Amino acid sequence: MEDWLPNRFQPFSHGKADHVNQDRAIQPGEPEFPMSDTPPKKTWLQRFGYHFIRISSLIAFKILFRIRFEHLDRIPQSGPVLICANHQSHFDPMLIGSSSRRRMNFLAKKQLFKFRPLGWMIGFLDSIPIDREGTSASGIKATLKCLKRNEMVMMFPEGTRSPDGEMKKILPGFCALVKRTEASLLPVGIEGAWDVWPRNRSYPLPGPKIVVVFGKPIPPENFRDLDDQQLVDLLDREIRECIEAAKKIRGSKPRKVATAV
Repeated sequence: MEDWLPNRFQPFSHGKADHVNQDRAIQPGEPEFPMSDTPPKKTWLQRFGYHFIRISSLIAFKILFRIRFEHLDRIPQSGPVLICANHQSHFDPMLIGSSSRRRMNFLAKKQLFKFRPLGWMIGFLDSIPIDREGTSASGIKATLKCLKRNEMVMMFPEGTRSPDGEMKKILPGFCALVKRTEASLLPVGIEGAWDVWPRNRSYPLPGPKIVVVFGKPIPPENFRDLDDQQLVDLLDREIRECIEAAKKIRGSKPRKVATAV
């Protein structure tokens, strides 16, 4: 789904506040939100429904697209994790979400929730609504809460789907999230999803093989002292390495990848 990661996250400073207007944008000097370490309890229906959809999607991907996952053992089974992947198609959130038994949260633009059936389903799958600019207090607060509760959150730091299948420049929005929550970064590379469902086509076509490669988790102590640009460069490099590994497994012809500026 396009623009799962908003176009811009603005880092904001630490502080304290009793009340927050969740309908306004985050401003420079925005106070930090109080967090709860206790995750909300899932009902039996929520637990069963999530895994039923996950397994059903996985079976469909195996049959239709011969999906292959590499290094699933690198997915942390505990602690806060921010999953960052390249964004090739509408399928990307489900491709990654179907790979692991550990429940994930997804960032989804608010517009998707306006269509009630779709809004109910993605809400059921733990999607976090956030505006296109990524500055709404409610969306950032929800993402921080999930990470503070030692959950996994998935985002696409390019901000939108690739127009040609190649990874573009990633945005620095994730930096504030991982630095404020001490979450680990998990780079992921997707290859083949663009051939299945490019952004200029309204429906997917079965056949092309999809490969998803998980990189090594980057613990917070590895980037705690880096500035935002250094952290962006680190994540960019790690995701691109995963993409290149996925291309080799898939047998894709090497393509010249644009270097992030």
